[in-house]
Order: sequence, then C-alpha cells, then structure tokens
Amino acid sequence: MTKSSRTQRLRGGRWPRLLAWLSVLVVIASALLMAGSGLAHRLEMTDLGTAFTWLRQGAYLAIGAAVLGLITLIVASLCKRLKPALVGAVVVVVVAAMMIVPWQMQQRAQEVPAIHDITTDMQDPPAFVALASAREAAPNEVAYPGESTAQQQREAYPDIQPIILKQPLIDAMDAVEATAQDQGWEIADVGDTKLEATATTLWFGFKDDVVIRLSEVEEGVRVDMRSASRLGASDVGTNAERIRNYLQALRERAE
Repeated sequence: MTKSSRTQRLRGGRWPRLLAWLSVLVVIASALLMAGSGLAHRLEMTDLGTAFTWLRQGAYLAIGAAVLGLITLIVASLCKRLKPALVGAVVVVVVAAMMIVPWQMQQRAQEVPAIHDITTDMQDPPAFVALASAREAAPNEVAYPGESTAQQQREAYPDIQPIILKQPLIDAMDAVEATAQDQGWEIADVGDTKLEATATTLWFGFKDDVVIRLSEVEEGVRVDMRSASRLGASDVGTNAERIRNYLQALRERAE
C-alpha cells in the first residue's frame, strides 16, 4: 500500500495530525515565553516591562494552544483518530497546568490589599540600616509607609504578630540566624539583637528585604520581623506569607 493511498483511507486525511503538531508547537512556544520572561529578568537580560510583555504574550499563546488542542480533540475524535485526539487532550491539560499559577496570583491580587511592607510591630517597625542604601536605590521607600499601610495590614493579616522565645538572648539570636540561612536568604548584617537579609523570589528574582529584631521581655525574647518589597505597589501577599513561614520555622527550631 502506497503512502498516498494510506492517507486517503485515514479519516480526515492529514488534518488531525497537522492540527496536533500545530497545537504542540504553539504550547511549547508559550511555555518558553512564560518561563523565559522571569528567567530573563532574573538574569538581568531584560527590563521588567519587557519581561511582563513576554509573559502576557505567552499567556495569549497558551490560550491559542488550548483552542487548537480542543479543535484537534474534536476533529480527531470525529475522524476516529486516537493519537491526534490524545495529543489534543494533553495540550489542553498542559495549558491548564501552565495557567493555574498566574490565575491564582491574579485571584490573590484581588483579595489582598495593595501594600508591600509588612511587620509584626506597626507602632515601632524594625528599621533597615545595612540594607538602607540598597532600598534607596530601589523604587520603594526605606521607611515604613505609615498608618494607612498599618490599617490595611490589620484588616488583611491580623495573624501577623510577634512571637516570644523562652530562651536566652544569645541562643535566640543563633536560632534567628540559622533559620534565616535555612530560608536561603542573603544575610547582609547580623548583630546581637538584629539581623538584616534579602530574599529573592524564584521566578522573576524580585528582591524583598527582611529585618528581624530581638527584645528581652519578662516572658523571654520577643521577636519582631519586617519584610518589604523593593519594587511594586502590591506584593500579592508574599511578605505576609514569608513572615508566617519564617516565624513558624523559628518557633519549631527554638522548641
């Protein structure tokens, strides 16, 4: 049997296979754009505006790939072509997996206030000293933004509170430093009662600064923490989550 006669006998001819290949190529292109946008910005190969443009273009391509995958699934199913139908279904699933993180971030952004500086002590926030110059060179301010931010934090993150460690100050400071190292932060300065460090986000490499302050109180050692983004009006809840995770890890280490 010749190749042409075999193609004629297949329902739909070459179309199901061509649609399947096209959907695969488009989903690969979208994945490269979306993943590469953050990596390119992290490696300082492009500015943030260009990186976000690539991210949007990748998202549009992903939607196009999903449409092509769905068309492939329908056409191949009608033509009883199993392999192209399977490819179409896989493309739709892959696009759904690719889009779930950006969708979750968008939903989170609508649920949390547009603030980027979170602290356990809004009356006397721990101050950046060692990292002050790095923050002065960034868009966001060095000083705590004030009562407007504090009020929004109280409403959105009422659980962000200081913790008490029932151990000597020197042991508490050792635990603070060790826990910060476990987080993978770049430590800028460590003193007897204070630590400053920088956390870098995984995808786009955004820099968020952290300062932890210890104070001796009657019950033990009080730990206050502040986490603030260098860039952006909203952190989409990242700094509050960082404080929660760190203080929980610190409490477990101290216990």
